[in-house]
Amino acid sequence: MTAQYDLSGRIAVVTGAAGGFGTAIVKRLTAAGATPVLWDLPAALEMLPDQDMPAHAVDVTDEASVTEAADAVISRFGRIDILINNAGIVADPMPTWDIPVAVFRRILEVNLVGAFLVCRALVPLMLKTAATGHSGRIVNIASVQAKEGMDKAAAYSASKAGLIALTKSLGKELATRGILVNAITPAASMTAMSIDAPKDRLADILSRIPMGRFLEPDEVAALTIWLCSDECSFSTGAVFDLSGGRATY
Repeated sequence: MTAQYDLSGRIAVVTGAAGGFGTAIVKRLTAAGATPVLWDLPAALEMLPDQDMPAHAVDVTDEASVTEAADAVISRFGRIDILINNAGIVADPMPTWDIPVAVFRRILEVNLVGAFLVCRALVPLMLKTAATGHSGRIVNIASVQAKEGMDKAAAYSASKAGLIALTKSLGKELATRGILVNAITPAASMTAMSIDAPKDRLADILSRIPMGRFLEPDEVAALTIWLCSDECSFSTGAVFDLSGGRATY
């Protein structure tokens, strides 16, 4: 039985909304009564079957693009209750010393700086919403690689480790302001972002997961929706594993 949460009337911005985790999270938010606002690149949004959902083409690495999308949320809804920082990219596996500087910077720009820009744009509105008695939730989708690193994935691991640190800092800053900030560290899932990885790389990743299978996107959505609910009331600046036993701390 799927747990049911009541998020009726809540406005939820989801970045990377057209991806594997994003679509699963949007589905769960909708089922709980929330109004998801989909943020993603234009080409990604065009691929979505439901074109009636509130959506805005956003490049999370572009401050002007993020500001424009934030202004659109303010103009249309006047509030925001939930923010899911899910936008992320990976790079081809390669040793740290072989990673092109531009690639390293691009990974950090999307996975870490993008989340910072989105928080910087939306937290002020979330604070105004929380001040009216409506508690806020921010969920950052990190990775188990943020905790343990991974060979030939220095850029991705570093970017997601930075996202955990951002979560902890922001969680402390907002702890008494009615907004909870938490992170999820998923193991690999067969979404579009990883399904085309080399077979030996996928086999290596799978071998690290004690449960012996890849993560399902809906499992990320299930934890995300709990973190967005009133049932989550005393966790902030925390990291929640979805690693099938891979995480060691």
